[in-house]
Amino acid sequence: MSPLPLQVLLADDELLARRRLARLLAELPAVTLVGECSSGQELLATLARGEHEVDVVLLDIHMPGLSGLETGALLPEDGPYIIFTTAHGEHALAAFDLGAVDYLLKPIDAVRLGKALARARHRLGPQTRPAPNQELVRLPVSTRQGIRLLDPRDLSHATFDGELVTLHTRGGPLLSDFTLQDLEDRLPAGLFERVHRRALINLEQLACLDPLETGGYTARMHDGGLVPISRQAARRLRRRLGLA
Repeated sequence: MSPLPLQVLLADDELLARRRLARLLAELPAVTLVGECSSGQELLATLARGEHEVDVVLLDIHMPGLSGLETGALLPEDGPYIIFTTAHGEHALAAFDLGAVDYLLKPIDAVRLGKALARARHRLGPQTRPAPNQELVRLPVSTRQGIRLLDPRDLSHATFDGELVTLHTRGGPLLSDFTLQDLEDRLPAGLFERVHRRALINLEQLACLDPLETGGYTARMHDGGLVPISRQAARRLRRRLGLA
């Protein structure tokens, strides 16, 4: 299965800068430019309309009205990943404090842009999946009572609360030192799906998908758990489940 195109929206108040980025994006494989904006306000309005799925925004920092940093701060938590573009290097710390994937100094070349987008793609999670792992594996989870060897099929979902990851299992919740990325790397790829920056679900334990106005879903798990699915992850999940 070929990777899903990375959906990119760019914002820069300079027409020449937008044209240059558009040309660079057109040269990169599996990347689709879904729109161009000349201000932060226009970018926020475009995202609010929800006309396109957007995985990544290329956001200039120095723009009239809302700056790129101010615009980035207004993006929803489960919104697109941000790659800042600027001619000035002094805002890098503030940019990464906002969770930016990368900080590109102009003039930007195709190689540097490609690396930044590859980082964003990695954060989005696998765009294609290998065949399910048929080997019986165990996930070692440290608890006060010792190390519990958890059967992945007993794990309904995992959520991150900002400090620790909670594993929701048939035997009850377990606090874990794993990151969600650790879990993605360790668990059978054919069984689990990253559905949010803060959540991972077991597809065998998925009972229902409740649509949201944002374009995402709330996943209802067989154990009664409710898990947010971001709009970006919903696009991958629909494809994986064979939905339009």
